[in-house]
Amino acid sequence: METRRLHLLVELSRLGSMRAVAEATGTTTSTVSQQIAVLAREMGTALIEPHGRRVRLTPAGRRLAEHAVTILGTVEAAHLDLAAGAEPNGTLRTAGFATAIRAHLLPLVTELAASHPRLHLLVREHEPAESLALLASDETDLALTYDYNLAPATFDPAVRATALWTAPWGLGVPARADADAGTAVEVFARFGTHDWITNSRNTADETVIRTLASMAGFTPRITHRADSLDLVQGMIAAGLGVGLLPAGMPTFPYVRLVPLTAPDVLLRAHAVARHGRLDWPPLALIIDLLTQRSTGRPDAFDPSGDEGQASGTGAEACGNGEA
Repeated sequence: METRRLHLLVELSRLGSMRAVAEATGTTTSTVSQQIAVLAREMGTALIEPHGRRVRLTPAGRRLAEHAVTILGTVEAAHLDLAAGAEPNGTLRTAGFATAIRAHLLPLVTELAASHPRLHLLVREHEPAESLALLASDETDLALTYDYNLAPATFDPAVRATALWTAPWGLGVPARADADAGTAVEVFARFGTHDWITNSRNTADETVIRTLASMAGFTPRITHRADSLDLVQGMIAAGLGVGLLPAGMPTFPYVRLVPLTAPDVLLRAHAVARHGRLDWPPLALIIDLLTQRSTGRPDAFDPSGDEGQASGTGAEACGNGEA
């Protein structure tokens, strides 16, 4: 059984069409179809079936695709095992949100220039869903993502998420508003009639808002969306609504940050990588260094960044030993 055929089956499971698999793997639809047919003969069972003008995996095909993820990961791990203990070198592709890059990843560039000059970091700024999609399509090696304790992310079995740091968030409201302390549910209840501001590139904070609003007995009227935390603060100061903000972020004039407790609202950062590559020296080194930076630094927040709501899309930079 050729691992290439298993790879095509996994891609078909992920992408849903042979044409998409052909485009993703740089081959032809006919070749993909032939290789899947050979794999079916090897397994002695049908792996695909007609579905309208397309095809879909049979139950046996889906099951084999699940096995294939493990098999391919094991093969990758076997190759990497041959280079165990080797000096980390080459290019590590990373994708992540702005604060993770600015406050945690970029400082490593200076360290790596002295300790591992042959290791280069390729950096792209993306929101979590975008980073995980790049990881799934093998367009990045490491995804730096976040979720909230009230909106936990579900990770694909093909990847492993390493917990990094956490940061408490509060509710940003106009300074003149009635914002006495209380539980998160009590605070939300006071602003049930207000407009709400959420992220324009990620839905996690909206899930948190809707969850707490539901506990407070109302449906939030979400009217504004912004990608930049500075812009969110500007909207709040202008009286356009209220929204979640990092607890450690300096507030603008006319903006007050109300703590959210019982339940707390915590942003949680993760380093996500694919199984089978976790022992690759460059990746293992960077994850270990990021974990060390996070240890003993709870509630980390970079006031110069837009944690959870980074401005810009797909910004790319290459850091290396000469940076």
